[in-house]
Amino acid sequence: MRASYSDSELIRAYRGGDEQAFEILLSRHQERVFTKIHFIVRDTDLANDLFQDTFIKVVGLLREGKYVEEGKFLPWILRIAHNLAIDHFRRNKKMPMVRSRDDFDVFSILDTGETHIEDKLVQEQIQTDVRNLIDFLPPEQQSVVRMRIYQDLSFKEIAETTNVSINTALGRMRYAIINLKKLVDDNGVQLTSY
Repeated sequence: MRASYSDSELIRAYRGGDEQAFEILLSRHQERVFTKIHFIVRDTDLANDLFQDTFIKVVGLLREGKYVEEGKFLPWILRIAHNLAIDHFRRNKKMPMVRSRDDFDVFSILDTGETHIEDKLVQEQIQTDVRNLIDFLPPEQQSVVRMRIYQDLSFKEIAETTNVSINTALGRMRYAIINLKKLVDDNGVQLTSY
């Protein structure tokens, strides 16, 4: 019967002490979450470890009441999984290994000065995360942020374009930054490369 419950109903049941409700949530979403992690790390064993870490973190956050129900449970779990996978790369700064018989690592003495693929991946994801977070802002704040960041308009130009005063444009940007910081904190998004 519980299998027909929505994610929201299962979360409420789990918070109320029904452990089986979480098992249903897990089985409902495990394939999507594992696929997301595996796509990032390209290693089945590592993906399995990160998958377990993801659900351990989800359980902890649910028990602490840090998940705010907005009907977006799967995107929330996928964000946690994504962040854990990226954190793995940040921590380990993976470098290709070439070993000789005496286990000498050739790459440990080479520094090409080039950006490692993981660093590039992290930077691209940070930019994507910021763009996605902007979508959650009120429309007036979205437009100010996009004009300022992506179109490089001055606040005077933004004010003229949106037909508001400069102070209003500045105020909208200020509130957008406050709201973005809150979204980053609430969703556990990391916007640094290290």
